Amino acid sequence: MIQPSKNSKEKRRRITRRALVLGGMQGAVIGALALRMRYLQIDQSSEYRLLSDENRIRDRLLLPERGLIFDRNGLPLAENLPNYRVVMIREQAGNVLQVLAQLSRIIELPLERREEIYAQMRKFGPSKKVPVAEQLSWQDFARVSANAPSLPGIITEVGLNRNYPKVEDYSHVIGYVGPVSEADLDRFDDPDQLILSPGFQIGKTGLERRKGDRLRGEAGTQRVEVNAVGRVMRELGRNEPKKGDDIQLTLDHDLQHYAQYRLEGESAAAVVMDVNSGDIRAMASTPGFDPNQFIYGISSKYWNNLINNEYRPLADKTISGAYPPGSTVKMVTALAALEEGMIDPEEEIMCRGFIEVGNRRFHCWKRGGHGKMNLTNGLKQSCDVYYYEISQRIGIEKMALMARRFGFGAKPPLTLPSISSGLAPNKQWKFDRYADEWRIGDTLNAAIGQGFVLASPMQLAVMTGRLASGRAVQPRLIQRVNGVAEPVERAPSLELKPENLDLVRLGMFRVSNETRGTAYRSRIEEPKFAMAGKTGTAQVKGITTEERAAGLDDTEVPWKYRDHALFVGYAPYDNPKYAISVVIEHGGSGSGAAAPVARDVMLRALYGTTPPLSAYPRSAWPAIREQQANEPPPNPNVSSAPSGSDRA
Repeated sequence: MIQPSKNSKEKRRRITRRALVLGGMQGAVIGALALRMRYLQIDQSSEYRLLSDENRIRDRLLLPERGLIFDRNGLPLAENLPNYRVVMIREQAGNVLQVLAQLSRIIELPLERREEIYAQMRKFGPSKKVPVAEQLSWQDFARVSANAPSLPGIITEVGLNRNYPKVEDYSHVIGYVGPVSEADLDRFDDPDQLILSPGFQIGKTGLERRKGDRLRGEAGTQRVEVNAVGRVMRELGRNEPKKGDDIQLTLDHDLQHYAQYRLEGESAAAVVMDVNSGDIRAMASTPGFDPNQFIYGISSKYWNNLINNEYRPLADKTISGAYPPGSTVKMVTALAALEEGMIDPEEEIMCRGFIEVGNRRFHCWKRGGHGKMNLTNGLKQSCDVYYYEISQRIGIEKMALMARRFGFGAKPPLTLPSISSGLAPNKQWKFDRYADEWRIGDTLNAAIGQGFVLASPMQLAVMTGRLASGRAVQPRLIQRVNGVAEPVERAPSLELKPENLDLVRLGMFRVSNETRGTAYRSRIEEPKFAMAGKTGTAQVKGITTEERAAGLDDTEVPWKYRDHALFVGYAPYDNPKYAISVVIEHGGSGSGAAAPVARDVMLRALYGTTPPLSAYPRSAWPAIREQQANEPPPNPNVSSAPSGSDRA
């Protein structure tokens, strides 16, 4: 038997060692792989399952339905209509411009609009839905839906579009919504994802802005499963959005529409307020504008027409306008003197058409003078000299305090933007503002609502409501939220002597119901609805000696230099229900321009419908017949939004 050689044995030992080393190395690698697989598949399974889900599951924001706005009778003033639209998600689209070019062959999508959409997509995150086209017709919407599989990133959906069916009637009160701008974002300390959503709209003016947090609602979420190209395969879960609050206003649409109609063609404002509850029944400001034009971008032409109009259609004159109240403030001056015991109501003061104080002459509106005037006659005929005299007795401090009791110098507590506080000036105010001392001439001017005194039509209505009720009534605009009535508290007493209030009210009654009263031609003939009132004419520029001597008529000077026309009143006189204020910018005299409007609007409020001719003076019947024949129905048609190519 042949024995293996020594060399052969050595070779076999070497092979065995190598095999063991290689086997050990292989075992170590296999063991490491096994441990790694265990770590990935067991220890890290939840994390990788989540990453996998993120590749096929998406959470989408569900926009809430905006709350509705109604008038006091439940008539919709701001509503939501279906909006067929197309949106796009950048991360699913790939070549965005190419997809948009394909889409433009299906619906109208100009190159400028495509570039605008592309810029928006680069601004927002890749997973955000960016609006591409809004307010599509059903035919266009159906064509896009049918071609959606070949348009990556394109999604068709039915949203809601804000609509204002009463157009100009509430353009200032309700305002409008529009896309969120950079300036809007500055208003929020920490804007939520709803505000940051591309194309989301927020309130820009009016109640839409001031009550935006209540009207907006809360966003919901939708969890969906998508395929490799981002198409939705199924819905996995949903957290429904919360609808915004519905708000019912105190405004009466019939009265609001009539007030707007009655002020048509003027730069003017009118406010009607319930003297007991403070409910605002109408707050009309003319001219108005179409808020529907602002929702998706206003046309350049329409915008330029608005901002270049000297009648300022964008301004809500009822609350932001601050005007010299003229003679409508004389009741406050009279009450200041009565409460301080500075005048006897029967004391007569001679009016010769002017009064001289120092080296200056202060004129009455009646050049020849009124003769002897007591308190009620001074109101009835609006004698300036009477108030010049009593103001010197009481001084500006007492006058300012009384004016503030009637709402001057403070913003009315309304949930609206740009509210004017008006001005009830005193000595300290003038020193702080002009570093100048108060002069006796300032007091005389303030006594008749000129000089530094300012008030908004809303403040004048509040003043009149307080005169009528004797209480510190506050204006109220919101009646119910989600069907729940807002609380109404009885206003506290003004703590004025009843006999003094009665004297001032009697003077206001004589203004409207006795011959030689400045508003007699605009009286209410129906005895049970008799109105007490006060006319006012406020200068907007000083009258020179030459102009006074020439006796220029208001129509002979440029419109912007003509006097403002004012009227305040309440009715019925024996049982006050409504207070009214009317201001017509550069309208001339209060008796000729503002008083007839106030009477007509007041009658509409009292009757709740078109009043009979018998409620008017017979001399006014021909004009009233014509007005009633031309009055449009209180339900104007909704205008259409501007096209995208003509937007500013």
